[in-house]
Amino acid sequence: MERMFKIFEAIVDEYIRTGEPVGSNAVKDKLGFPVSSATIRNEMASLEVQGYLDHPHTSAGRVPTIKGYRFYIERMMSDTTDARTLSESEREEIDLFFNQIDAEDDEVLIESASRALAELTDCAIVSTNMTARFSVITKVELIPTGRRVYVLLLITSEGNIKNRVCRLSFDLTNEQMEFFTRFLNENLAGLNIGNISDEYIDGLAAALGSYMMTLSPLLKAVAELSKELSEKRVMLKGETNLIKREELQKNEIISLLESRNEFSELLDTAFSGINVMLGKEKDTFVVENSSIITGSFNKGGKQAGSFGVIGPMRLDYKKIIPYIEYFADKVTDMLSLSEDEEE
Repeated sequence: MERMFKIFEAIVDEYIRTGEPVGSNAVKDKLGFPVSSATIRNEMASLEVQGYLDHPHTSAGRVPTIKGYRFYIERMMSDTTDARTLSESEREEIDLFFNQIDAEDDEVLIESASRALAELTDCAIVSTNMTARFSVITKVELIPTGRRVYVLLLITSEGNIKNRVCRLSFDLTNEQMEFFTRFLNENLAGLNIGNISDEYIDGLAAALGSYMMTLSPLLKAVAELSKELSEKRVMLKGETNLIKREELQKNEIISLLESRNEFSELLDTAFSGINVMLGKEKDTFVVENSSIITGSFNKGGKQAGSFGVIGPMRLDYKKIIPYIEYFADKVTDMLSLSEDEEE
């Protein structure tokens, strides 16, 4: 069985490298142990019967099937050797890159890491950023801008400012504005965005007392701004890398790029470790010949987002997976560092 897998691994490695069906002679040259061409052909035939390889009619060589890719990846992920470890020079190059990023801005950190990962993998990168929900509200302001028109400002510890224009059916008195501003800052300043639930807002509404009917529309605007801040942000980098992938047709690339939200939903499944999804293995993708490799990063012990490498199924998984793992670890470390500095 081990000999069969070594032969199978050599076939997949060579196919990933060349994109051409692989014959027994090419496999023999890649193996690190003596074996006859006849034995290799027998093993290849057996692997084809089991559904791991396919045999194009125009060639004597074999290519991996979706089932074959899955078997190849699972064996690789379970390998306890250094097969998936980056070299020291590769790690140093990545470390140098991260040392030059502004670690104080989570969004800049994740966006820069996504761009660098796209360059290293030569693929498109979709990433989700949920770090805003870790932000703390530092100040709330209410500014009158016209008759019955007010601007509500929500300012966070990351420097994000969200505003909402509120049109009321009446003018607020100075006393009402001062009360509302003081009330919000007493109850929201220092609070984590992710902790502002509907239940919490309902509690604040009840605490308004006699001001409830008058100020409830403004409190509703606060709830909406909080939700906007805590929403997951989706970024796509390296889209042009897909154009260079000969396995994908232009219409397929367009389908991939139009599936940003779909890929975002797939990233939500990457709660820990590395996940690889292939083609229409589970009717997940719009393009049968595509794949996505995902890895998540954390902040404060909770998932703060994910990276997803998007490309054709014929990817160099042995190279790309270690990159995702290392990038996810580095982003987690830097997000934790920024959180410690905030405290």
